[in-house]
Amino acid sequence: MRFANELVEGLRIAGDALRANKMRAALTTLGVVIGIVTVTLMGTAIQGLNRGFLQSIASLGADVLYVQRFGWFIDSHEEWIRAQRHREISLAQVKELARQLTLARAVAPYVDTEQPVKYRGRNANGVRIVGTTDQFLFTGGVSVADGRFITASEAEGGRPVCVIGAATATNLFRLETPLGKRLHVGGYAFEVVGVLEKQGDFLGAFSLDNQVVIPIRQFTILFWHDPDCVIQVKARSLDLLEDAKEEVRGVLRKIRHVRPEDEDDFAINQQEQFIQTFHKVAGTIATVGLFITGLALFVGGIGIMNIMFVSVAERTREIGIRKAIGAKRRAILVQFLAEATAIGLLGGFLGLALAWPLTLVLTRFMPATMSPLVVGIALLVTLITGVLAGFFPAWRAARMNPVDALRNE
Repeated sequence: MRFANELVEGLRIAGDALRANKMRAALTTLGVVIGIVTVTLMGTAIQGLNRGFLQSIASLGADVLYVQRFGWFIDSHEEWIRAQRHREISLAQVKELARQLTLARAVAPYVDTEQPVKYRGRNANGVRIVGTTDQFLFTGGVSVADGRFITASEAEGGRPVCVIGAATATNLFRLETPLGKRLHVGGYAFEVVGVLEKQGDFLGAFSLDNQVVIPIRQFTILFWHDPDCVIQVKARSLDLLEDAKEEVRGVLRKIRHVRPEDEDDFAINQQEQFIQTFHKVAGTIATVGLFITGLALFVGGIGIMNIMFVSVAERTREIGIRKAIGAKRRAILVQFLAEATAIGLLGGFLGLALAWPLTLVLTRFMPATMSPLVVGIALLVTLITGVLAGFFPAWRAARMNPVDALRNE
């Protein structure tokens, strides 16, 4: 109870001191303000990047393997040279792999190119033309919003049908339904049988909605006779992903006649590789941001410490009087610690007030919001900064000899 009274009394005295020196207190908080703005924006940006990144790579599927000539992340020039020597993956190899796998729920070839797409007088450029089978509905993480997907018989047969992305549908069929209409892909007519649900962009590189999916047989006849395929393999479950990966490696080595002493002449990629690489990059960004934040808070803490030493020197006689009438060291310590902490928290609130509109600007570029967690961390950091910066001045004040303090002019 007595400590609570001392704390209340210390806060009251600290408040009076801050009101008496408003300009000095405001200037002292500048370093803390800069540090809090930095840590808040950094935390908000990293959360936004993480959320946007996970949304983008969700289309890859956590339980889907991507088998192709090249790895997604090549670390050295020598590795790149070796990958250049890998043989292409043929459509026949895809079919044979699908026939032999036991741990796969679905297997689909994936090949693409860019072709102009036209419907009546409207043109769409830069559209990805994807050649695949009916299994792409499972491996590609797509959903049909209207109509249907291509069937197995259409994938192997010669019927020219297609399923279009949401952006392609909007660009070419503005006020009419695309279903049953015939559009021209690279000069060849295809009947629209379905429209995919909106997927968004992939890491800001390209739109997943600006595409036309056609049967693999039509693709090989019209655009690329012997394509270099990417094989998408969806495991039966996420728990079986690693087992499925090893099965794919073993079966494909046999199909491609890779000798036991030779390394793989293909790469097996998966979503986890993107996540690990992103975490490395995000970790580097966070380290740099924390260094800048720590530097700003260190400067702010030194500023608070200097001002508190000045405050102790100016109020030496007051400290002597309080001690002479019975104030304990703890009460003096709490008084100056409360003042230093109040200065730190003032800087924290000012920093948050400045950071809030800046986070609204960030929302234009990424799904970023100032979360309660970031706000809580920012205020905790300012609290700790104030306590640490004020401890030595407060300790010095608490240890003053009352007789010497009363003699001070």
